[in-house]
Amino acid sequence: MPKRKPIEHIKFELKLGLSLTIYPIGNNAKIYEIDNSEADEFGEATIQILEGRRYEYELSNSDYQVEETKECIPSRNKKSGRGTISPGNYVGTLELKVIGQGEIIPFYLEVLATKFNSNNDFDESYRHNYRSMIESITEKCTELLMQTNSPVNQNFEPDFNKDNKTIYQRFTFVRSIISSIEFEESLLKIISSPKQNWISKEETADIRSIKRFSNRNVKSLIKGTNRIPLGSNHPMFNTLESVPFRITDYKQTPSLDNAENRFIKHALKTYLSFCEKCIVVFKANSTKESKDLKEAVFLRNKLEGFLSHSFFKEISRPTTLKLNSPTLQRKSGYREILKSWLMYDLAAKLIWKGGEDVYGAGKRDIATLYEYWLFFILYDLFKDKFNLTSLEQEGKSSYKHLIEKTRNGLNIIVKSGQHTALSGKVLIDNRELNIKYSFNRTFSGSKDSYPKEGSWTTAMRPDYTLSVWPSGVTEPVTEEQELILHIHFDAKYKVNYFNIESKNKEELDKIKKEERSGIYKNADLLKMHAYKDAIRRTGGAYILYPGDSQTIFKGFHELIPGLGAFSLNPANQEKDIASLSNFIDEVIKHLINRASQRENIAHKTYKIHDEELKEVHEPIPEYLCEEKLIPSETYVLIAYYKSKEQLEWILNSKNRKYNFRTGIKRGRFPITENEVRAKYIVLHGPNETTTSKIYELDNEGILIYSKQNLIDKNYPTIPKGDLYLMYGIKEDVSTKFNQISFNLTKLNNFKNFRNSSIPITVTLTELLDKKVIVN
Repeated sequence: MPKRKPIEHIKFELKLGLSLTIYPIGNNAKIYEIDNSEADEFGEATIQILEGRRYEYELSNSDYQVEETKECIPSRNKKSGRGTISPGNYVGTLELKVIGQGEIIPFYLEVLATKFNSNNDFDESYRHNYRSMIESITEKCTELLMQTNSPVNQNFEPDFNKDNKTIYQRFTFVRSIISSIEFEESLLKIISSPKQNWISKEETADIRSIKRFSNRNVKSLIKGTNRIPLGSNHPMFNTLESVPFRITDYKQTPSLDNAENRFIKHALKTYLSFCEKCIVVFKANSTKESKDLKEAVFLRNKLEGFLSHSFFKEISRPTTLKLNSPTLQRKSGYREILKSWLMYDLAAKLIWKGGEDVYGAGKRDIATLYEYWLFFILYDLFKDKFNLTSLEQEGKSSYKHLIEKTRNGLNIIVKSGQHTALSGKVLIDNRELNIKYSFNRTFSGSKDSYPKEGSWTTAMRPDYTLSVWPSGVTEPVTEEQELILHIHFDAKYKVNYFNIESKNKEELDKIKKEERSGIYKNADLLKMHAYKDAIRRTGGAYILYPGDSQTIFKGFHELIPGLGAFSLNPANQEKDIASLSNFIDEVIKHLINRASQRENIAHKTYKIHDEELKEVHEPIPEYLCEEKLIPSETYVLIAYYKSKEQLEWILNSKNRKYNFRTGIKRGRFPITENEVRAKYIVLHGPNETTTSKIYELDNEGILIYSKQNLIDKNYPTIPKGDLYLMYGIKEDVSTKFNQISFNLTKLNNFKNFRNSSIPITVTLTELLDKKVIVN
């Protein structure tokens, strides 16, 4: 179909003597007009405008005015007959009403989606992508139904008298099946290359035309009437004196009237009956211009056209349906019609409560449809990536929780605002992980609820959340221990493009001005920041939009934490899904890395928050060896000296070392990680339980001295042990601590009296908590 050109304005007659003219406002606003046949085919109004654009209208008679709605704002001057039509994000058939002189005159405009356009061909791209999303959702819903192991022959039948609210939804599902190109091509294949049976057909033939006699021909030869006498010289005269002039013959002729072709005809008639019943309901509940009625009438006419083909004239009604026929299951054309029949049998019984947002009153809520479409795209992606197809959930199929049986039909439990999850376990490269995919999961807000799950501030509900945590631990425990990771995705149909390039001062000033006036262009980006920063244990937040590019930002060196946007456009579905799939592969690679920076930070976060809250207000060094000094991670040795001579030896510029006895004898000093990481040493002597002697240790590491090494160093007393651990002392830092004195008796594990010589190790936070004097 050639690309349609927009028109400058359109004027159409509402009734005799009353016309309405519509003008586009701005260069991006376009108006199109299609003929009635095309409008009937696609269930659209003939006059078409674009979503997100503004239009001005004018009535020829000022005694009339268009009724005010969300999409239509009349002029303040009620007598002008003018106003503005601004459909916003509404997509579909828009019904507006002209009122005046006691009359109500409806008229219809088709609002085309602009997000899926290709080369400004709005109508074709909109139709193709809208229909492809509907077909995709239908296929996924019926696939889920088939995989729940539920019987296919459910006893649900649409009640056309009671189920008015869901009839159009069911009709849309069925239409997506039988209006597809695959369906039409399959019928053409069947007609051009049908299944044929050979049958014997009886006829009377001249005896001279028979070239080969069968047993039945021989019987007719003997018993036939209207005989011709044979001459005495004829070879058969001794056997027969006469032969019939004409005998009964049997020929094999092809026939289309077989079980497989009867099934095809029966399927088409069933579809036709369904459409006719829908038309009755639509006529009773809508006007003749309504989209649902137009679509049903067009589909009925299309099916009648198929059935009027000469191919079906000699095919009779079926007595049985041989669904296990090899021809139906394997032959091209027949196989696809059988598939459509099985899908129809489910789709006609299907109720999707979430679909009420999509299929209501002629409105094509394409933004909500896009959200549901993405749900199934991500559902399939995560299901395959994490091999969830073979997993069992609580003894049930991993799909069964999406299906529920109601008295009216089978319901797909996928509804905006409700939490639906696909979960299971997966082993990847020797690491077993729990996976959960959630739809509209709510993270409750409470600033006092840490370390539980939720948001730091207000409640938040991302569209889609992928949660991953190590196996062997329950989900609530992983939340408290910072072991779980959430990655959020949000559908943003309204976003045309995603641009986070650096902006200069003028651009930022312009954005600020627009924000003050209510135009909030950064809202989508800031919402991703909100998800990442407000929802606890969030590793990333990403926008999914029908654009043409992707952008990913890493928080540090690794993929997670991060922000970004991915294009997922039905017009470019295969390529876009491949890009997102590659991203998920990188996420999986990151998740199985036990040495990742993110996992290391998460562990440290848990340890820090798990500790008792302490306060340190004392004057201490900001840095130690050019690294930030963290009091709770800085360890201090509490060590004993026996005499003044030993203290002098320890602090002597030639030695500058403190010795701890080691080995296997009693009194040895055990070494743990804390002792190795010690940065300071506090010295105290006999009867000295309060001291300000604090020294910084050097970075040369712990040395091992023998008894003889100490003697050679002029140790003031004879060493009793064989081996000693030697800590190097760098300098006296008591002035850096403002001459604080520490009460050692209040330290945990400190022994009094004779046992006060036993060394212990504490954190700097614990030591500062026991200060007694500030000089």
